[in-house]
Amino acid sequence: MATPTYDLLESVTLATAASSVTFSSIDQNYGDLILTCNNPAVSNLGLELRINGDTGSNYNLVRMIGNGSGASSDSSINANKWDYLYSSRFTKDSTFSLSLMDYSATDKHKSMLYKLGTASSQIIAGALRWASTSAINEINLLAYDSNNFPIGFTANLYGVAK
Repeated sequence: MATPTYDLLESVTLATAASSVTFSSIDQNYGDLILTCNNPAVSNLGLELRINGDTGSNYNLVRMIGNGSGASSDSSINANKWDYLYSSRFTKDSTFSLSLMDYSATDKHKSMLYKLGTASSQIIAGALRWASTSAINEINLLAYDSNNFPIGFTANLYGVAK
């Protein structure tokens, strides 16, 4: 089997603080997408995620949280966006990765896996379902609770060859 090729579709590094980062007009010629984010500065940053501007009750998630001394899990269904992906856990020097499988398919709901590693040794992993058969052509990252993404916040979107 051939090794998948990752092509950088778009990279954003904030020169000023911003309440959102949007990837739009996403190329539909890849099999999957990978989104990565890095928080270089803010101690407690929350991240919310919305697809194609959809504000309907189409967002479901389940996640696991571990820190070496304990673990927990939770879930939410029928939300109008994915919020609390990190809540206050996206601390300084944390990294986030989201895999969006079959994002351009129009015959099924979209599934995604994400993970977050924090500087404080906390790990969060989760699965997301967007209950829509629409192809994903826009990803909107929102800073939670009226906060802003800091200067230097980086988000990269990669296409994974079919």
